[in-house]
Amino acid sequence: MARIAIGGFQHETNTFAPVRASFEDFEMADGWPGLTRGEAIFETFKGINLPLPGFIDAAKAAGHELRPLLWCSASPSAHVERGAFERITGELIDLIKKQGKLDGLYLDLHGAMVTEHFEDGEGEILERIRAIVGPALPIVVSLDLHANLTERMVRHASALVVCRTYPHVDLAETGGRAADLMTRLLRHGPLAKAMRRADYLVPLPWQCTLINPAAALYRVVEEAEGQGRAASASFAFGFPPADIAECGPAVVVYAEDAARANAEADRLIGMVNAAEAEFAGKIWQKDEAVRYAMNKSASTNRPIILADTQDNPGAGGNSDSVDLLEALVSLKAAGAVFANLYDPETAKIAHEAGLHASFERGIGAWCGSSGLEKFRGRFEVLALGDGNFKATGPFYRGNQMQLGPMALLGIGGTKIVVTSRKQQAADQAMLRHLGVEPRDAKILALKSSVHFRADFQPIAEEILIVAAAGDNPVDNRALPYRHLRKGMRLMPLGEAF
Repeated sequence: MARIAIGGFQHETNTFAPVRASFEDFEMADGWPGLTRGEAIFETFKGINLPLPGFIDAAKAAGHELRPLLWCSASPSAHVERGAFERITGELIDLIKKQGKLDGLYLDLHGAMVTEHFEDGEGEILERIRAIVGPALPIVVSLDLHANLTERMVRHASALVVCRTYPHVDLAETGGRAADLMTRLLRHGPLAKAMRRADYLVPLPWQCTLINPAAALYRVVEEAEGQGRAASASFAFGFPPADIAECGPAVVVYAEDAARANAEADRLIGMVNAAEAEFAGKIWQKDEAVRYAMNKSASTNRPIILADTQDNPGAGGNSDSVDLLEALVSLKAAGAVFANLYDPETAKIAHEAGLHASFERGIGAWCGSSGLEKFRGRFEVLALGDGNFKATGPFYRGNQMQLGPMALLGIGGTKIVVTSRKQQAADQAMLRHLGVEPRDAKILALKSSVHFRADFQPIAEEILIVAAAGDNPVDNRALPYRHLRKGMRLMPLGEAF
């Protein structure tokens, strides 16, 4: 039985977003638990679709003794503030030091953290930890599919294990794979490693593993392990709105010797490069999308989904753009539901006004992003909620949502789901909490790029990717990059940076 310390520190950083992540953002629960320390980790994370509980279950089944440190995350946003990073990293390292002799360390990280003072947050964390635990201790790290793999991460971790689905329905499974790899390292010693990069960025909607070519690529990655060519193989798409030198798709392979690791890494990156031309799809403009959805919804009893991808809070958007809402109302889209609008002040006013009351104000567009304007009108309070409810969909599976005071507002034929905490609309329970049955909507306008598909795609007639205002442009050429490495193509088959 091995003695393994476990913890996590997660943030996905959109360096073009308007709001930075403070320590309080990591303390606060939202779609995921807030900052959790010590033994409370075991109960808090039980049954949740996150890598940490997946690791816990598999490691305990293997007979390991687990020493819990801390776990925290903050909603995707701009850079992690220096003070927050130093405080959390410092506490994490102090907790590791207090554990005494360890046989291994597991960390549940994201892989796309950028701080006010470091481009590579995870690489910095791992380098500091490696300096205190020494070169021999096995350190296994689980990462998000959108991780921007860096040389420092690969150098200082014994193994990196990347999730394989987007929507991320396999997060707990990824933690289980990390635990299995930890057991292998403890029994048989270190593995050779190899990393390779692709030279193009893939917009988030086309990273979806429910469709090709991403689905086919991840089957190949999984087969690399199943057919014995690698002890572990991972492919990360990267997170495009992170303006750092090491942004973009990459593979990392672990094998018994360097020759096998290098050969498999070369084979996998070759397939990623060969798929470049296939990463494309139609982007709808907002008025065009609403008109099409209105026409289509007249001949079906299943919702048409408009993915408001550019204001996706899961990618650093502030979830407060109301461009698509304005289009729904002005075009008189009956039976439309717009979710989630992150506007704590409007939620507060709705609760003060009370059920069935109405009030006039400008909603949304409060965070200060350039070009955003409020949507003004008279809104009726159709329903109120406290924001505390159990997630029911595959992505947020098992988690207790804590979104603060919520309100359902009505204007014209459109209903608006307003939250007090920022969370992408990726679980039907968010709507049902306010009495809205998603299946009954004619049009569902959801602030999400892909994660909504896990719970909403099965009920949808059609899904349109819509380019409305927001800080997560679906076309990377709209982003003012300054730090990408030379030669990176901003879009598949596009011009080089």
